[in-house]
Amino acid sequence: MLRSGPVRSLARFTIPSSTYPGSCKASTLALPASKLSFPRIESIKRPRSLALTAYRPLPTSLQRWASTTSGPPFVEPDKKELKHEKTVAKEELEPHPEEVNSASSVHQIFHEKGTPDEEKDEDMLAGVYADLRVIKETFALNEVPREAFFIGLAGLLPYAATSLSTVYLAWDINHAALSGQGFLLSGESAELLLHIIEPLQMGYGAVILSFLGAIHWGLEWAKYGGVHGYRRYAYGVVAPAVAWPTLLLPVEYALIAQFSAFTFLYFADARAVVKGWAPPWYSTYRFVLTFIVGASIVITLIGRGQIVDKINRLPGPGDRLKQLRESQVAALEQEEQERRARVVAQDEAEEEEEEDDD
Repeated sequence: MLRSGPVRSLARFTIPSSTYPGSCKASTLALPASKLSFPRIESIKRPRSLALTAYRPLPTSLQRWASTTSGPPFVEPDKKELKHEKTVAKEELEPHPEEVNSASSVHQIFHEKGTPDEEKDEDMLAGVYADLRVIKETFALNEVPREAFFIGLAGLLPYAATSLSTVYLAWDINHAALSGQGFLLSGESAELLLHIIEPLQMGYGAVILSFLGAIHWGLEWAKYGGVHGYRRYAYGVVAPAVAWPTLLLPVEYALIAQFSAFTFLYFADARAVVKGWAPPWYSTYRFVLTFIVGASIVITLIGRGQIVDKINRLPGPGDRLKQLRESQVAALEQEEQERRARVVAQDEAEEEEEEDDD
């Protein structure tokens, strides 16, 4: 934009006096460019915008403000807003001394100033309750057939009985060692019963392991999940092959080996469920039974650990073979001694007869 002074001087210089008399009004400059006649000036090229220049140019400061301002245009307030502001301005502020405290001058972020904080009632045991619900749903076994559920629980009774009996007998043996007399049984009677219970638990564990392997044979014959042949039959072969040799081990080693076998078979059964070789509920069913059996074996081992230095170790198969070998050697030696005694007696009898003849 050009300033107003130069524009007017330039207009007077280019426009003839007939068209621009000195006494003419400013309104004559508002004519269109086609109505105006200008002489040709070779040395000066007139810009086309000069003919359209307003007769009342804007002030320079206003032009500069319009060209530099990037914000939104100024909007006059509404009459309703002005009326509301006047109403609010006339209201008197009511004092509230009870809201004045050490934190009243602090800017609140998450809630309005002066309102009490809402304390969320968080249950600290929510995670524990959730875990208990999961355990309850797991041990409920709602999808397991009722017959299999009850028979499986009944099959755990021998394990529970032998484990609890081992713990009690161990306590009775310790009581007899401290006081000289057992609570219900003497120390010798409790040790004898303990040696009877131990092979019962070991033998029952071997039977159960063999039974768990035989289940896969039945599933193969029923063609559950298809026919898989030797791969499924292998489950039934490996289980008794691992179970029955544990009977030849000492009690502690046998129980630990059976615990490992139960755990291995559980993972094998869970894998069979994933493959579709067994019903979907079978893995959960096996988990519950394996958990109780494993706990029973651990309780038995703990009970035996309390009296390991107070009882005589039950002879194992190696001890029995050694004892049998020693008894055979002793019997042969005794037979040889008896034979020699008979020979000596016979020789003495013959010598006496010869002396009598002489």
